[in-house]
Amino acid sequence: MSHEPPPAPAHPPHILVVDDDPDIRAVLEDYLANNDMRVTTLASGHTILETFETDVVDLVLLDVRMPGENGMMLVQALRARASVPVMLLTGNAEEADRVMGLELGADDYVTKPFSPRELLARIHAVLRRYKAPAEQLGRDDKRRAFRFAGWELNMRTRKLTAPDGRKLDLSNGEFSLLAAFCGSAQRVLSRDQLMSLSRLHNAEIYDRTVDVQIVRLRRKIEPDPARPQLIVTERGAGYIFVPPVESMY
Repeated sequence: MSHEPPPAPAHPPHILVVDDDPDIRAVLEDYLANNDMRVTTLASGHTILETFETDVVDLVLLDVRMPGENGMMLVQALRARASVPVMLLTGNAEEADRVMGLELGADDYVTKPFSPRELLARIHAVLRRYKAPAEQLGRDDKRRAFRFAGWELNMRTRKLTAPDGRKLDLSNGEFSLLAAFCGSAQRVLSRDQLMSLSRLHNAEIYDRTVDVQIVRLRRKIEPDPARPQLIVTERGAGYIFVPPVESMY
């Protein structure tokens, strides 16, 4: 039986735009969405960290000159929170902001008024740099999420997001096993190995068997649970999680 899963829908990068100008927010939301990106916009930085508690963000576009806010403090707060790339939106004359922002860890900056095409190219360039394996970049941050076959498993909220955007609740056992599969994708794992890996995620299987938890997972993520293509049984050996998995740090 072939283990090849169905073609996975592309998982669009999630861009968080933080700017007090509604016209700029609207232009960026439309343009980036039309170029295969998912966009969330905020009019201020007051709730920017809350967004990270509920969703996985791939890149932040931040206006550093919003009324009543310190853009540089926001950059510092973001850097302390996660290794997500940050691009600054600045005015032409604000060289000091650009220099300070880069020194604080921002990845790039774009001056206003800007060309949407140039901005898009810069976003792609920054995202490519961050797609390098975290081990090679020497980061110590824990994984924020796993992505596979259009699905996204958020390690902080313990939510599973479907390719169509629905958010699914997982039991402790389901979350633990799915995280274990994502961390050891495309390897055959025995039931004992799955039990051991699950405990690394601080979840208990209690008296339920691995097989029961896998049946429940299949009902949630497989197009046809009776003919699984993501979590495949290897007779006499265990299970293999077939799709490639992308780790988000």
